[in-house]
Amino acid sequence: MSFHTTGHGAQVGTTDRSEDGMTITDGTPERLDAGRTPDVPPSLQLEGVAYAYPDGHQALFGVDLQVGRGERVALLGPNGAGKTTLVLHLNGILAGGAGSVHVGGLPVVKDNLQEVRRRVGIVFQDPDDQLFMPTVRDDVAFGPANLGIRGAELDARVDRALAAVRLGDLADRPPYHLSFGQRRRAAVATVLAMEPEVIVLDEPSSNLDPASRRELAQILLSLDVTILMVTHDLPYALELCPRSVILSDGVIAADGPTKEILSDPDLLAANRLELPFGFDPRVLG
Repeated sequence: MSFHTTGHGAQVGTTDRSEDGMTITDGTPERLDAGRTPDVPPSLQLEGVAYAYPDGHQALFGVDLQVGRGERVALLGPNGAGKTTLVLHLNGILAGGAGSVHVGGLPVVKDNLQEVRRRVGIVFQDPDDQLFMPTVRDDVAFGPANLGIRGAELDARVDRALAAVRLGDLADRPPYHLSFGQRRRAAVATVLAMEPEVIVLDEPSSNLDPASRRELAQILLSLDVTILMVTHDLPYALELCPRSVILSDGVIAADGPTKEILSDPDLLAANRLELPFGFDPRVLG
């Protein structure tokens, strides 16, 4: 596999599809077939998305990405690759650059932002950024209540979301009385209560002890939603996401099965990604 550098400094690969389906791209990736259902729009579709910040820093250079309904995809890349900028385009927090973003076929434009933000829920790296009400129940109810949902329907949504993250028995506890792992699960519940199509998770395994990490993984695997997981935790990506996308210097450098991507040391090194010492995905079943 050969690598070259594009004019804007992104180190990416020449287009090359291996027998296992991994695509290394020159900035215009071939889309994989996983998660695609005929006549059903993908959960996420980005076409030619480019973005420069007001100070002139160009963060994205014509990103094309499609995520099918029900897929679990890891978004990998070094710091400064453009991952946060890309995520903030998914629910319209950032806009104004080139290209288009659709969520379940709905264009991410000003007139659609309320529905787009219901469909795409973002779970921040720090759960305390999402928990600010007197009780966990109040936090989980906050989003749907702002959509005008009241009464029995609101209660049912809150109960379902708390049950999904195994916090039903802690619903009336103040968030600051929860452990860090419990607070992260509560943050996931605040998003689930909105009944989204897509959940975006920012570094979901960070600062979790092994048991909390395992519990969160079990919960995420049980959810019937599309998941885009931004992470530097490559073993967690392998555990949860059959597909991974590497973003490097604002372009997609690789898109394919997670195990194959993590088994390519040259690809990882070219994009400043490293596996933990002693971890070899090639020996896993």
